[in-house]
Amino acid sequence: MLLTDATYLGRNFGVIVMKDSRTKRVLWRKFIYKKESLFDYQEGLDWLLSKGFKIEGVVCDCLRGVFNIFSKYRVQMCQFHQLKIVQRHLILCSELPVSKELLSIAKFMFNTDKESFEDVFSEWIDKRSDFLKVRTIDNKTSKSHYTHKRLRSVDLSIKRNTPYLWTWYEIIEIGIPNTNNGLEGQFSDLKTKLRNHNGLKRNRKMVFI
Repeated sequence: MLLTDATYLGRNFGVIVMKDSRTKRVLWRKFIYKKESLFDYQEGLDWLLSKGFKIEGVVCDCLRGVFNIFSKYRVQMCQFHQLKIVQRHLILCSELPVSKELLSIAKFMFNTDKESFEDVFSEWIDKRSDFLKVRTIDNKTSKSHYTHKRLRSVDLSIKRNTPYLWTWYEIIEIGIPNTNNGLEGQFSDLKTKLRNHNGLKRNRKMVFI
């Protein structure tokens, strides 16, 4: 099972990693100097295939277009990344009861099955559909816009990613992880060690990594 994600280790500097979840072995990595791109993930996939690796499934985030890169394989979107998307969008309206409800639903994802989650989420949509449709008129332009844009963004994100959030559950027999925690832990350890060596120039930091 292939775990793949990027982490940033400084301004405009990071690394993309592809790791075998079973052997815990890093199979491929690439330093990046701005933002991760689809080209980077395609490059990593092509390299693995050229070396004869057999890919049974892929765990990744929801970088736009990345699901297409791995469309030939069973793709699991990291549920932890989905939760982070929810938290990031709701942070400015976290005190709203409706925001608390949606955040609670997102956390529920880790303690339930696909059917139960989709039922709870559907109930929330039915209950809050009118609230999400509320529009505000701009006094300067006289044009209207959705009042609760952040809530709508979270709603659409979950809807868009749902087909990839439950791959682990639909084919539980192959043991695909539901998160990228196997990489996140390694990233956290790496960052802790780098903090103990503050001041390293980028070329020395790359050797350290």
